Amino acid sequence: MKNVSPRAARGRPRAFDRGVALEAALRVFWRHGYDATSLAELTAAMKITPPSLYAAFGSKQELFLEAVALYAAMYGASVPRALSEEPTARAAVSRVLLEFAAFSSSPDHPLGCLMVHGAANCTPGSAEVEAALRERRAASEAALRRRIEQGIAEGDLPPDTDAAALAKYYGAVIQGMSVQARDGASREELERVAQAALRAWPRRRRAAAPVARAARRALPAR
Repeated sequence: MKNVSPRAARGRPRAFDRGVALEAALRVFWRHGYDATSLAELTAAMKITPPSLYAAFGSKQELFLEAVALYAAMYGASVPRALSEEPTARAAVSRVLLEFAAFSSSPDHPLGCLMVHGAANCTPGSAEVEAALRERRAASEAALRRRIEQGIAEGDLPPDTDAAALAKYYGAVIQGMSVQARDGASREELERVAQAALRAWPRRRRAAAPVARAARRALPAR
């Protein structure tokens, strides 16, 4: 029996850079969403043939999920960094919103957020794709909630603040900003949205100053 080298047994080496092809696929999915992206659009952007796509990535769904993971690695680090680096919860959420305003409206890549738009209008057959993005959005909301809860514990927010509701509110603001970015809103317009949303931030109730309390007690009864 003729000996076959391990390399030959695996088939011919790929004639394309897998990482470059994956990044190209990411941009197509980001621009059009999962269901609306055709195989022809993917292979044209990736500069490969359908058989090469299936050999390298398995399926369109597996390619999309890998593109989502690449998106998270390339663009998703700013949120946990802001939440961990800023000294207060308000400063952290403010930074998240303002950085998202810049990111979602940037001309350097498709507008908006892949996590928001990637599975819009999906068919029932794409339930796994929808679930994957839903889980990532839920994880981002949970991170916001933990930072808000930390802020409550540290005295940055009133002790009766509803951390879950506040995190959901700012998550909704981010999703709305993504939609507006897709509609052509500028960075400046989105920053104004962020600043308006921050005005809803709960304020700590300040106790009356001792001198003021004493003065009120000294006033004659009416």
